[in-house]
Amino acid sequence: MALTEARTQARVPRQRPRSSRLESALTDLTPADRAARGKDLRVDVPRADHAAFDPGSDRPDPIALLEQQAKSRVPELVPIRYGRMTASPFAYFRGAALPMASDLSHTLVTGLTVQACGDAHLSNFGVFASPERRLVFDVNDFDETLPAPWEWDVKRLAASLEIAARQNGFAARQRRAVLTAAVASYRQAIRQFAGQTNLEVWYARADIDDLRRQLAGDLTGRQRKLVDKSMTTARTRDSMQALGKLTTVVDGQLRIKADPPLVVPIADLMPGEADREGIETNLTALYEAYKRSLPADRRFLIDQYRMVDLARKVVGVGSVGTRCWIVLLLGSDSSDPLFLQVKEAPPSALSAYAGASRYANQGQRVVVGQRLMQAVSDIFLGWQRTESGLDGQSRDFYIRQLRDWKFSMNIEAMVPRGLRTYAELCGWTLARAHARSGDRIAIAAYLGRSDAFDQAIADFAATYADQNQRDYDALVKAVATGRITAEPGR
Repeated sequence: MALTEARTQARVPRQRPRSSRLESALTDLTPADRAARGKDLRVDVPRADHAAFDPGSDRPDPIALLEQQAKSRVPELVPIRYGRMTASPFAYFRGAALPMASDLSHTLVTGLTVQACGDAHLSNFGVFASPERRLVFDVNDFDETLPAPWEWDVKRLAASLEIAARQNGFAARQRRAVLTAAVASYRQAIRQFAGQTNLEVWYARADIDDLRRQLAGDLTGRQRKLVDKSMTTARTRDSMQALGKLTTVVDGQLRIKADPPLVVPIADLMPGEADREGIETNLTALYEAYKRSLPADRRFLIDQYRMVDLARKVVGVGSVGTRCWIVLLLGSDSSDPLFLQVKEAPPSALSAYAGASRYANQGQRVVVGQRLMQAVSDIFLGWQRTESGLDGQSRDFYIRQLRDWKFSMNIEAMVPRGLRTYAELCGWTLARAHARSGDRIAIAAYLGRSDAFDQAIADFAATYADQNQRDYDALVKAVATGRITAEPGR
């Protein structure tokens, strides 16, 4: 079948997402039944056909989708979001989870559901600390998580690699090698996990110290030094480091420093005493209620801290404009700080295409999805709802530590060999996350031993990167014509 024919036929998926529910009856099937199910899917959903992407003339305007999404966000912060997205095609891609979700809803899927990240681009993987104080590599952003087709995450990861590789000036051959390596890593990892027990899959993790030892022979001396430096840097990114960077002393009291509009303390955001007391009361109630979402031992720990100050903080690219707060807490004294991030959780960008979450609280959706996908999660991860925020609206939030040895790789500085190694790690990590919640045996049988799926996804990513460039150009034009307002450099 010619590729153009495949694209035409794939405009209407032969298998659509039926609901946002994970399968819970896998124990009713034998491993052989599950493997046969995956192989049978190759007939109805040929692996090579995943190369298809044909947006069609009725494709929704991506700028209109972003504008619709912005309506529920803090109005004065939305121009910062657009400004950050106009920085480059990759920056646009980072903020365009909703337009891509719309596009992915018209692509071919097998009908096998996993707990999907929903925004699995390569910058949403990174390093952070496990509760045992080990550095681990994992997916680290779950704002869009929802049960959805596993292919959607793979395609978003692959497209992000193609776009980043283009931005780094890689040749077409080098980009292709990065993409096929990433998807092959995903495929091979799923096949590995298909042969493991449920507990073996659950306990699997990418420990950075172990990875460094395994990759030692493949890294140059310069790369090993870079990894060591990155690990050292990660271990310094904690609440003590945040204390020095984000706070100052006012009248003998620690306070969060103002850096408007990116960081605005509550005293500056609400200068009126009555208004300030109202929002402080609201957020304090949210904080107290959030603690009930934690296990008893974590509640005991966090009860040893007292709230000192809070501020609104702008974070990320796609999240800009959502309501995000940082909270400074102290234990016995200023040598025992804890920074929490209280982040608004609107409905997932996937929800219009994969079905609504089973959880009424979107913060709970994020937390449950994160715990399903991550090998280890932040000990203070929880959720809550505030019935009346600054705008008087009920909003859902999730809460986590602001920094706990968190570190992201510098994608722009990567050379082809480095990006390929990183892409393989992302592919393995995504497969491990999917294996925890989906039918890993059926997915593995569907993917098989050949590189048919790898090559198809590389084709898809190249085509989608072209679309992303057109969408980025449309955003730049919308700024130039005054359709939208952007504040670059923020």
